[in-house]
Amino acid sequence: MKSASHQLFFILFTLFTISAAAIDILDRTQNITDGQTLVSPSGIFELGFFGSGLPTKRFLGIWYKVTPNVIVWVANRDRPLNDSSGVLAINDKGVLVLLDRSTNVIFSSNSSNAINPTVQLLDSGNLVLKAQSTTNDPSNNTFIWQSFDYPSNTMLPGMKVGKNLKTGFERSLSSWKSSDDPTRGDYTYSMDTQGSPELYMRNLGRPVYRTGPWNGLRFSGIPEMTTYENMFDFNFTASSEEITYGYGDKQGSSMSRVVLNETGDMQRLVWDQSTQSWNQFWSAPKDQCDFYAKCGPFAACNANDAMVCSCLKGFNPKSQAEWNMRLTAEGCQRRTQLNCSNGDGFYVLKGVKLPDTHNATADQSINLDRCGNKCAGDCSCTAYASADIREGGTGCVTWSGELTDLRYTDGGQDLYIKVAKSELDTSNTHKTHVVVIAAVTTISILLLLSVGFLFWRKRRAMRLVGRTFFLRDPELPAFDLETVMLATGNFSKANKIGEGGFGDVYKGKLQDGHEIAVKRLSENKYSSQGLKQFMNEVILIAKLQHRNLIRLLGYCSRGKERMLIYEYMSNKSLDFFIFDERRRTFLNWKMRLDIILGIARGVLYLHQESRVNIIHRDLKAANILLDGEMVPKISDFGTARLLRGDEPEINTQTVVGTRGYMSPEYAMDGKVSVKSDVYSFGVLLLEIISGERNEGHLLAYVSIRIIKQNAINLSNYTNSDIIFQAWNLWLEGNSHKLLDGAIGGPCPASEILRCIQVGLLCVQECPDDRPEMDSIVLMLASENIILSEPKKPVVCTSVGPLRNGVLNGMNESHSVNHLTITSLEGR
Repeated sequence: MKSASHQLFFILFTLFTISAAAIDILDRTQNITDGQTLVSPSGIFELGFFGSGLPTKRFLGIWYKVTPNVIVWVANRDRPLNDSSGVLAINDKGVLVLLDRSTNVIFSSNSSNAINPTVQLLDSGNLVLKAQSTTNDPSNNTFIWQSFDYPSNTMLPGMKVGKNLKTGFERSLSSWKSSDDPTRGDYTYSMDTQGSPELYMRNLGRPVYRTGPWNGLRFSGIPEMTTYENMFDFNFTASSEEITYGYGDKQGSSMSRVVLNETGDMQRLVWDQSTQSWNQFWSAPKDQCDFYAKCGPFAACNANDAMVCSCLKGFNPKSQAEWNMRLTAEGCQRRTQLNCSNGDGFYVLKGVKLPDTHNATADQSINLDRCGNKCAGDCSCTAYASADIREGGTGCVTWSGELTDLRYTDGGQDLYIKVAKSELDTSNTHKTHVVVIAAVTTISILLLLSVGFLFWRKRRAMRLVGRTFFLRDPELPAFDLETVMLATGNFSKANKIGEGGFGDVYKGKLQDGHEIAVKRLSENKYSSQGLKQFMNEVILIAKLQHRNLIRLLGYCSRGKERMLIYEYMSNKSLDFFIFDERRRTFLNWKMRLDIILGIARGVLYLHQESRVNIIHRDLKAANILLDGEMVPKISDFGTARLLRGDEPEINTQTVVGTRGYMSPEYAMDGKVSVKSDVYSFGVLLLEIISGERNEGHLLAYVSIRIIKQNAINLSNYTNSDIIFQAWNLWLEGNSHKLLDGAIGGPCPASEILRCIQVGLLCVQECPDDRPEMDSIVLMLASENIILSEPKKPVVCTSVGPLRNGVLNGMNESHSVNHLTITSLEGR
């Protein structure tokens, strides 16, 4: 039986029950009961009671007012109420409490006595208990307790995860038990403060994923963080008092949140005001190499390889038999043991997420050279790296014992690995470089490479037929011809799914069940350009890894056979849908916008985020493939060009591309830059919106010299009716009329107009006027960014049209090669 004081306390709560009107501050004379809410000052967040999948279970939580089903914090997640009798109030000791029908304390702030305490829900989503200062200044308040210190499964801007080193207090996320049950689930996301601090996702205490250590700019395993600086402020603190990480939204950016869901996925979600929905901006684990210790100790994971795991230089699999069966958890072991007294050496593994730092040692006071000396003099040290990549690399992290959870990643760091001296004399088979090589050896290799390159340039492709000459890229596995023939049914007609200038495309299935697409270079395509395209595609795409790029699994080169092996795309290419009267109705507006954004992010990756900066040069609907979930994948890198260093553009004497997609400066003067791809993207965007084909004929490898000698005006190869239609409708204020009439369902007008405006900005005549791809992604993803007015596109004149496949004014001997470059239809 409860005491009389408890009964009286509950009666007082009932007498002072607030009305249902929304308030944002609660004082000691008020309370919140089931059905009533507390609303933040600007109406962004709301606090109240909600039910789980079981109607009898009630919880106190905070949610977005625009999406009440998105709960960001739960007070009593481990002690649900059994009915709707819960009461939230401030008791006579100034403590925020949640009481049940019997006045049992279900949740408490555990705070101490405070003067005139109040509870407020802030616009940040933070529920705070404040005490008024003794100065009687209502604006001078101190937080006694805040919900941000006790996260549930959601991280909001302004929140921190990490550890207070003085008190030992930790903030971490924990998943829900299920999508409709907020009780504590199996997954946690917390800061490991040992060694070099990093964030870990764990399943029942077992590591599942980690971010890699903080390197001054970002987490080592999330290099793409640097491309998000226009939207987010990332805050990492490592001091004598705390080690914490948090983020904030940039002013003018959309709302965002980071969620650890019940299936073990980290997701960064951004609010789309136009569609009133949350869109996924980033997620992890993103591929199989992100899963903790996928390859075991002393091995590295490469998601682009058919065999994703490989032992580090100087190491062999612990069990070759298991390794052959792709059972890699046991990892690798040294071929030759270290001999500290006799001297060991280091080699550098480039472009990796640094290994697990839980048992590593960090020292910010020394540079990389001293770090190397320190590791060399420590017999237990197995590797070292810079702790901070800024200013060329500062600080020091050293590892002792096993190196675990290594993966190759774009924008990764250098890791210096200790091996026996004898191992430094062996050939490099694992994407590594010896740190110190004799100068004479370097010069000799460079001379040999130069001679070999000149020799290759002079050889004609026809003389290579029947030979096994091929540039073997260590990052790309070679497939046996027998394996490919078995997968494709010996290149049977039944498995043929595409045909182009490169050759034929076949669908295949490997013995492990994986479906593949095989591009086979036809014998009659063994021109110098045909082989050049083949090798160009291998070299470039092997270095790329992105959700919106086609994944090259490997190549096959034997005798006359040259083949590229890709992942299979079940929904063929984008033009298969948008230019077909029946299939185009399947693409509603949201799907089209998702495809536009996906292509934009893929091009952004090529231009700025990948290990190498690439200009695609042939962006068009036929080169956008769609997987089973209609995710767009940019394909066909046979004509792509690599930007080296800080060069803003490339001057070429050969024009290659498709009529209607080429920028004016490229078609007329052979000037290629990232803005050339921006132009092509703009045309493609307008195609997707309108559903109208930009009729184009491929213009492949036409010499600038021939163009100028024949006075050919190629401006008609740079524009199309769709651009002028979009421009004229824009001037008339009728841009909405450009929208494909086959689109069903909701079509937000503001969103459509924004996309059309972005498209027109992309096809402006002057390259400097066109936006960069990072700005384009932001403009498409956020309605808070003000767009500039587009300028009139270049005027087209119908000079030098195609006539029977030949440019007017061009001698037959200079006819255009109508090559359909590597169009992977139906893969």
